[in-house]
Amino acid sequence: MWQSVRYGLPENGVVVETKVDDGNGCRLVQKLKRKNDLWFLPDDSMYVYYTPTHWRY
Repeated sequence: MWQSVRYGLPENGVVVETKVDDGNGCRLVQKLKRKNDLWFLPDDSMYVYYTPTHWRY
């Protein structure tokens, strides 16, 4: 079940499935992990230039 980032975030370092779902539709569905305010690819190779709106385990 998708959770909004408004109501809670996953723990730092845990890989979760994320997406952006807003007025422009559902997009950017991928696995990421959070490190404080930034979201990284699972292998830590880079961070993404957006903040997901939803996440799930």
